[in-house]
Amino acid sequence: MIAVIKGDIVSSRKIENPEKWLLPLKELFNEWGKSPEQWELVWGDSFQLEVDRPEEALRKALLVKTLIKKIASEEVNKSLIDVRMTIGIGEKSYTGERISESNGEAFINAGEKFEELEKEKSNLLIKSPWPDFNEEINLYIKLASVFMDNWSVASAELVEMVLKHPDFTQNEIGERLGIKQNSVSGRWKRANIDEILSMEQMYRTKLEKLLL
Repeated sequence: MIAVIKGDIVSSRKIENPEKWLLPLKELFNEWGKSPEQWELVWGDSFQLEVDRPEEALRKALLVKTLIKKIASEEVNKSLIDVRMTIGIGEKSYTGERISESNGEAFINAGEKFEELEKEKSNLLIKSPWPDFNEEINLYIKLASVFMDNWSVASAELVEMVLKHPDFTQNEIGERLGIKQNSVSGRWKRANIDEILSMEQMYRTKLEKLLL
């Protein structure tokens, strides 16, 4: 079993300098695998990423989202800048030289669910071989998207820090971000960190049981 994250950048053409998001995104993907075998950017703003451990896929999708939300600037309405993604979970039946040539259930699930994003009015959804799991986790994601889609740059920076360094205290996070602990606490609530962590842990726990 693997996971495939399929996505594209919303309103990418409204950003005058695409390297502002493109280079950091490539750096992030390079931390997770090699291109073009495990990840690939196509048509300028679309991508695919293969994740060997499906239980890590939601955390990685959230990190992609924080990266893109961070690039909001004064010249572009931050609410317009986002990333649409689907996570497909399943078997991999063929490995190509490029991820775009690989095939299997995970790729099919990611592609089929991606076509449903607009209809379901969501920027992030999951499709796996387990319908009950899909229904429950997608409900959590849709509820979380109410605030995730409106993260400010400061909120996105904090969520990114917490996801990358889950053992950091609020004091340590404040030192990294150059702000005081009480400022971290305020941002923590505004970014709904506790809800994000609970959702990610629920996804991980339920999926690990299914993968046994």
